[in-house]
Amino acid sequence: MKLHAEDIFAVLVVLSFSAFLVGYLDLFSGFFAIFLVISTFFKGQLISDYFMDLREVDYKYRLIPTIWLVLVLSLIGVVYMLPVSA
Repeated sequence: MKLHAEDIFAVLVVLSFSAFLVGYLDLFSGFFAIFLVISTFFKGQLISDYFMDLREVDYKYRLIPTIWLVLVLSLIGVVYMLPVSA
């Protein structure tokens, strides 16, 4: 099955709206933090593969946005785990 841009866009909208609802309804917890990080990674991969059209290029070029995304999301996760000081 070939995915079209409209299908990918619909998945991106659903994931973005679910992240919005987590914040809007103040449902933020450890589980939702993991959900948001995973959905953000998934959205980034969809964008780089389909809208930047990197799924057709050599693997080393596909790794550049993936490594950047893992690095940024890892740093956000580390900061999230730091204790809050008053």
